[in-house]
Amino acid sequence: MSEHAVPRDDALAWVNGSDAPEKSALNLGFMALTDSASLIVAATQGFAQPYGLTLNLQRQASWATLRDKLLSGELHAAQGLYGLLYAVHLGIGGTPPVDMAVLMGLSQNGQSINLSQPLQAAGVTHPEALRARVHGKGAKLTLAQTFPTGTHALWLYYWLASQGIHPLEDVRTLVVPPSQMVAHLRAGRIDGFCAGEPWGAQAIAERKGFTLATSQSIWADHPEKVLGCTQAFVDAYPNTARALVMAVLEASRFIDQSDDNRRSTAQLISAREYLDAPLNAIQPRLLGQYEDGNGHAWLDAHRLRFFDGGQVNMPYLSDGLWFMTQFRRWGLLREDPDYFEVARQVQQLKLYQEAAAALAIVVPASPLRSATLLDGKVWDGSDPAGYARSFALHALADASLTSAL
Repeated sequence: MSEHAVPRDDALAWVNGSDAPEKSALNLGFMALTDSASLIVAATQGFAQPYGLTLNLQRQASWATLRDKLLSGELHAAQGLYGLLYAVHLGIGGTPPVDMAVLMGLSQNGQSINLSQPLQAAGVTHPEALRARVHGKGAKLTLAQTFPTGTHALWLYYWLASQGIHPLEDVRTLVVPPSQMVAHLRAGRIDGFCAGEPWGAQAIAERKGFTLATSQSIWADHPEKVLGCTQAFVDAYPNTARALVMAVLEASRFIDQSDDNRRSTAQLISAREYLDAPLNAIQPRLLGQYEDGNGHAWLDAHRLRFFDGGQVNMPYLSDGLWFMTQFRRWGLLREDPDYFEVARQVQQLKLYQEAAAALAIVVPASPLRSATLLDGKVWDGSDPAGYARSFALHALADASLTSAL
């Protein structure tokens, strides 16, 4: 793979000039997920060294562990859940608030909501059947997500609510690390889960579950993982942070250049030290080739993507704002924060713009972007407080979830 990974020829100018990184060796955290690919490629395929960086990849067992190591300084930066970084910044979840930084987006799309084989056998294979099962007289279903403020919890809640299922009242939810989802499904401890790939595909491969919905069917080209760190790290090592963004941007661009690059990336990340998962669970969905385990197959127009001309990587203010609106909607925030001020603190727009400009990557003209989600609601970031209150199903006065963090 490395013979195709050719960084810019002028990258060494950053190492020797005034922009040289203040810190050369970085501990970089990641999870066993397909959307960690750009970090793995950056660290192993020659994209970091020209910027004077050595990236020491450290796979983490859970998002909570990754968070704690970021805060302790054991990890300098990491693949992160948008909601994890904002929760820490806002002091949600039992840890004191710590100023956090989103350096860039790492990925869009590529998560899935999956149900168990027993539910499939019972005919619970479409939203109407699930709604009938949930509102029937049986025991509550148990659905897993990966972190209480993370994207998977919020995709699961949003999708359930769009189907008339209250995620805090009509089902039980619990936290399971993504790589353990299939084992929990196999053991019958959960009835379904929302997580990143390759774990939805692996559940199908083992005939333990099927995919009911993809996250891109909830919001096409939604924000997903980010490159995050503490604000203290950015303040102490601004050149290092910018160089790191540049290296990961180049790796992201490489992955998205061709399907051949995606195939070689799938082979790389399947290794034991990274995802430790079968290639046939990783590669098809990375290429957009979906089958749901219920007789349907399709080529997804909104597959997992890492670059798309830089559209993926911009730390849009509106992306950060959206996650805060969902915190408010589901009672994780008792009051409205100063939405725009918080987003401006966390999203490292200036640093990203400098890195992108140095690589001749187009920066979107506006830090706000618009989308229509599956329930028909339009999100454009203009009125976050009003948006948070606009949903029929919510828990604006319910802070019970904080105890689960």
